[in-house]
Amino acid sequence: MVTNAIMEAKTHMKPQGDIGNMQAAAGDLGNSAVHILTIPFPAAGHILPHIDFIHQLLLRGLKVTILVTPKNLHFLNPILSLYSSSNNVETLVLPFPSHPSIPPGVENMVGFPISFGPIFMEAMAELYNPLFQWFQTRPSPPVAIISDMLLSSWVNTLSSNLNIHHLTFMVTNANSTLPLVRKGMKKLSPSIEQFAKNAVVPSLKSWGIIFNTFLELDGDKMEIIKEEFTEHDRLWAIGPLLPIKATNNERGGPSSIPRDEVIAWLDSCNRVNSVVFIGFGSQISLTKLQMEAIASALEESRVRFIWGIKGDSQNMVPLGFEDRLAGKGVVIKGWVPQQAILDHQAVGSYLTHCGWNSALEGLLGGALLLAWPMQVDHFDNTNLLVDELGVAIRACEGLTTVPDPNKLARVLSKSVSADQPERARAMKLRQAALDAIQMHGSSYTALNSLVETLSCIRK
Repeated sequence: MVTNAIMEAKTHMKPQGDIGNMQAAAGDLGNSAVHILTIPFPAAGHILPHIDFIHQLLLRGLKVTILVTPKNLHFLNPILSLYSSSNNVETLVLPFPSHPSIPPGVENMVGFPISFGPIFMEAMAELYNPLFQWFQTRPSPPVAIISDMLLSSWVNTLSSNLNIHHLTFMVTNANSTLPLVRKGMKKLSPSIEQFAKNAVVPSLKSWGIIFNTFLELDGDKMEIIKEEFTEHDRLWAIGPLLPIKATNNERGGPSSIPRDEVIAWLDSCNRVNSVVFIGFGSQISLTKLQMEAIASALEESRVRFIWGIKGDSQNMVPLGFEDRLAGKGVVIKGWVPQQAILDHQAVGSYLTHCGWNSALEGLLGGALLLAWPMQVDHFDNTNLLVDELGVAIRACEGLTTVPDPNKLARVLSKSVSADQPERARAMKLRQAALDAIQMHGSSYTALNSLVETLSCIRK
């Protein structure tokens, strides 16, 4: 049984500021002539929040050119549809550079393990020359570049040679950035740790740094970064960024079950906070033993569930599992309408890898996070949310770890059947996040400050 206060909070999801008010504020800023180039990294967990960030810039009157390669253009559909009548957003579509380790026709990391990160970074760096030439031929080129953190190294050089400013958009938080620049993340292989350092250290050398976080959560860590690792105070916490609502299709890709059917099934679950959502992002593929352990835990726990399965794991659902639990749960293979699921009042908990985007979506949706960190920043996010703040529960740990089905079943069952102190604390943190993105909140104010800073840049 959940408290009435929590139930009420779960059913009232606020948008990121009132759009009418935000547009009015954008008009007051007078930034219609300011032109920015943005360069997302071609991975779903990077490009999607980047697009949500672009949405906030457009609301505030900036003109934005988005660099993509042809097979990543579909990620932009929601924002291009939303601004179809505006002249302030345009795309720059360049061919994806070939790389011997990337299969022909592949242009993003969806379905690829994180070990391919450095390879995609190398490939994207080959866009340097085409971009430099594009700037030379534009009558009114952008006055600044905002790139994803994984592209900072070569974009720092590009912007310097173009004599314009470069700002880095960090899809992680400041809390997980600090360990990398200090002494390296624990539990990472040397090659992956070096990859992360190669991304983060150049990011801190850019002219400005933008975090998808909020001061009430991460302000102390941002202050440390500013004092110890930068030579300026151009750091902005602008999150949590809420996703643009997709209209005709989901933001990431096709799903085995239409979104409306998923929501209809959740509507049929009459009890608030009674469903467990299970999903591990776009980069994680579970092993056969891990799949079997989760399936066994779900059967034993008897909880209602939605299980999103991507990559190679789609072929590892235990034989007969879906038939035995028909009506009790939904298995979705392929892309999952994650935010819509987490926002639904029936969803009470979320078994997650604790990537930062997913953690924020779960927090804003009012779902209790059951953390199973697996790689890179997942461990630091889990330490922050579980150990420091007490707003989440650690369910398992490790990329190859196979959880005990009986213990996991108890965690799943308890997460939707009892009051837990973590849920109450999470709801308070959720409210702080929502306050930050409302008008006059810390992140809303930071976005306006960022745009005002950009508006002062003139060539």
